[in-house]
Amino acid sequence: MHPADRPPQCRQRREGDRDLEAAYRAHRSSLFHFLRRKAGAEEAPDLVQEVFARAAGSEQRHHLTNPGGFLRRIAQNLLIDRARRQKSSRATFYPLRDEGEGAAPAAQEWDLEAADLLRLYEAAVDALPPKTRRVFLMHRVDELSYREIHEALGISIATVEYHMMRALAHISRVVDDGR
Repeated sequence: MHPADRPPQCRQRREGDRDLEAAYRAHRSSLFHFLRRKAGAEEAPDLVQEVFARAAGSEQRHHLTNPGGFLRRIAQNLLIDRARRQKSSRATFYPLRDEGEGAAPAAQEWDLEAADLLRLYEAAVDALPPKTRRVFLMHRVDELSYREIHEALGISIATVEYHMMRALAHISRVVDDGR
């Protein structure tokens, strides 16, 4: 079958995949260094792979105006999710030492930074308008697709996309301003 004979959604899907491949080539290295600083050298390769897996599953990959920012936001959300899982799975206590140790261990610094990021994220989500917050949480927490949200709330898919973009822009602003 000739590419021009494919239905528009197939062409759009292939274009989104090409855009994601280009974003992978362009941003893989910087994303790896960012995640290595935040999570450590051992976990960074797996986290980069998870970022691109999430990006590949996102409907937004078809409409990327800033692929680097999109991937960085996914990476930050991944770190937030990781911090939540760690926070809920165990309480971490760091003993105080009188040995004159000036610098905190890197893991402790990452935990503190992840906790700050989580605090900013939660405050941003709480400050969203009720309908936007509901759509955002249905997609990100309940893992519903845009179509499922559209059916559950009786709003158009375009309206779901509007609320998601509004939520992501607001969260991005709050988190970036708070850092």
